[in-house]
Amino acid sequence: MKWMLLLTSVCLMNAQTPRRAPGFSLPDLKLQQHDLMDYRGQVVLIDFIQTSCPACRQLSTALEEVKAKFGDKVAIVTVVNPPDNQTTVARYIGAYNVTSPIVFDCGQVTASYVKILPDNPVVRFPQLFVVDREGMIRAQAGADGNPVEMESKALIAQVEQLLLQSTPKPKAK
Repeated sequence: MKWMLLLTSVCLMNAQTPRRAPGFSLPDLKLQQHDLMDYRGQVVLIDFIQTSCPACRQLSTALEEVKAKFGDKVAIVTVVNPPDNQTTVARYIGAYNVTSPIVFDCGQVTASYVKILPDNPVVRFPQLFVVDREGMIRAQAGADGNPVEMESKALIAQVEQLLLQSTPKPKAK
């Protein structure tokens, strides 16, 4: 199955009221911390995956294409939860040439993004969040249990739109 979200679906997601992206600081494979605040001023793509998920692998490929096009204007952070571990993540990075950080969560960050509640206790992977330069979630793919797919062209268009809409704030010294 090809990873594709029609651009109209992404635009519909943008019609929702944006919410502030929950903050986090999570370690990667080398135990380096990645804090969402470190990416302020950039468009940030946060994807929640499982390394055994075929759709997640396709999303990782699309995200690498986005990274190649936009460079430092866009940050990509991938979040994994147990049962993924250092071994599964290292294999995944090697097999799919992932160059963006993959960070380890124990579930709290994932729950805050996908809004895990008693009436919504299941996370379906992958989940992708597009966060603007000011830290607001502007789009979400994979919500409501629907297997939402996105090809890199639609994602690139979404990121271009956000880069044009907002201007970066100067970083405090």
